[in-house]
Amino acid sequence: MAIKDILPGKLGFGAAPLGNMFRDIPEEEALATVDAAWDQGIRYYDTAPLYGAGLAEIRMGEVLGSRPRDEYVISTKVGRVILDELEDVSARDQGEKAGVFAHGRANKVVNDYSADATMRSIEDSLKRLRTDRIEIVFVHDLAQDFYRDEWVDRFAEARKGAFRTLDRLRDEGVIKAWGLGVNKVEACELLLDLEEPRPDGFLLAGRYTLLDHERALQRLMPKVAERGLGIVVGGPYSSGVLVGGAHFEYAPAPRAMLDKVARIRAIADRHGVSMKAAGLQFSLANPAVAAVIPGASKPSRLAEDHAALNEAIPADFWRELREASLVSPDAPLPIDG
Repeated sequence: MAIKDILPGKLGFGAAPLGNMFRDIPEEEALATVDAAWDQGIRYYDTAPLYGAGLAEIRMGEVLGSRPRDEYVISTKVGRVILDELEDVSARDQGEKAGVFAHGRANKVVNDYSADATMRSIEDSLKRLRTDRIEIVFVHDLAQDFYRDEWVDRFAEARKGAFRTLDRLRDEGVIKAWGLGVNKVEACELLLDLEEPRPDGFLLAGRYTLLDHERALQRLMPKVAERGLGIVVGGPYSSGVLVGGAHFEYAPAPRAMLDKVARIRAIADRHGVSMKAAGLQFSLANPAVAAVIPGASKPSRLAEDHAALNEAIPADFWRELREASLVSPDAPLPIDG
């Protein structure tokens, strides 16, 4: 089943911050954030074992475990197995995400895209999430180092293991859909070019945002739309820099990116537009996008996201962005059509 046909709304909840992303979040604050998402009517929740070495899933399960299961959709990920063995969190090799979850649990995280690891990962996630089923499973971070031999080996392992396993689970009705959860367009393109297996869509983080969308727009979105699959846009605020944060791509934002944000903000201020509204509504304007899942670690952020989704943005704002070459001339905008 195509991912776009499963999701219960355009706005979902990204749980990466619940894994103590960048900071040590108090337990009561984390749980209150999930409660706030529910109260705002959000019924799609995305998480992953990697987020705090299981911490995000545990916290999400603490809240959602008491909610009516038929009323919400969960996606989680495979490719990382969380062990009972402890390790030095600062010594983990997580590529560009190194240090992002330094405040997470100390359980050892093992990269493994095999069939056995895929099944174990799903079983462990079910326990942490306190649920009997997961609707969507994404293969996580498969393209983190796309041009290295290590990545080629990882994709080959996933093709024989995770892809086939998830294809079978989908066909058997155990899960409803599967795809890749990545922040590189290339892996999605490669998977779509294969005759088998048959993914149902993608979670693309940070690659179809107001700040960074050219490659996805030209190379991926047309194929996804043509096949009727659907893309979930993760990180619509580009690790926070779009809305006043200090990070882009999980690292301190470079000066060029800060300057671009400042130019967009100046136009937004002239038109009375919030940056959150600009970011969410830009991503959703593409017909291939099924939902956006901004992350949050404070309850107040959920009300802001909900308001941003419904904020009225004047057409002149979008026209000025296009005229200033701050968005691709080919990018669909809410004023088009």
